[in-house]
Amino acid sequence: MDRIPADDLIKISIEAGKAIMDIYASARDIEVIAKADDSPLTIADRKSNEIICSGLENLPVDYPIISEENKQVPYEVRKAYHKFWLVDPLDGTKEFIKRNGEFTVNIALIENGSPIAGFVYAPVLDEMYWGVKGEGAFWQKGETKKTIRASEFHMSDPGLRVVCSRSHLNAETQAIIDGLVQPEKVSKGSSLKFLLLASGQAELYPRIAPTMEWDTAAAQCILETAGGAVLEYESRKPLTYNKENLLNPNFIARARLV
Repeated sequence: MDRIPADDLIKISIEAGKAIMDIYASARDIEVIAKADDSPLTIADRKSNEIICSGLENLPVDYPIISEENKQVPYEVRKAYHKFWLVDPLDGTKEFIKRNGEFTVNIALIENGSPIAGFVYAPVLDEMYWGVKGEGAFWQKGETKKTIRASEFHMSDPGLRVVCSRSHLNAETQAIIDGLVQPEKVSKGSSLKFLLLASGQAELYPRIAPTMEWDTAAAQCILETAGGAVLEYESRKPLTYNKENLLNPNFIARARLV
């Protein structure tokens, strides 16, 4: 396997996040014009995407890029991708609009359908998370860096911390929560939900609602390298990538089940 240039990817993620923050800090009335052309949200998406794609193209490794903001490559072409970058330049649209700070920059490297490296930067928090298969999962803020590890749990444990989307808590998800013993609900936006599990701050994240591959890949890798898992809800097999339809199935993410 080619060496994954983690330091370069961290720099690219942070540079994209800073560009988003420049727009976020100066934007007003985001909700009113959220989907209009040239809105602050659209500009932030595009600027972040430009920085990420340019940075990836200048790396010593040369892989194709699939990004939410790029024109989608036909499946007949991309099905031949052995290894590629999967990018969400601004994950957490509703969080950006609500100005609650819970949005992220996501970059993943996929090999044979599985994420082998993931980088997630939370610009408002100035927190960088990343995971590389075989190397572990990490968190960094400023000069402070530490290894992160998912907590161990049993499904029958009382007080399990269950991460819920601020925007997508539905009846099916509530039914899963109701089957636990005195669960504690934790609300969080974007891919930060996975990172609560990866860093030992929660145990479960059921997602019975639509997501796209670029929403989950980077954070899935971080959670897996921290000892957790992201499994299709029906089959309980790991979530896979570069499907003909880039829509994810329902899934459940978890910490270290023992």
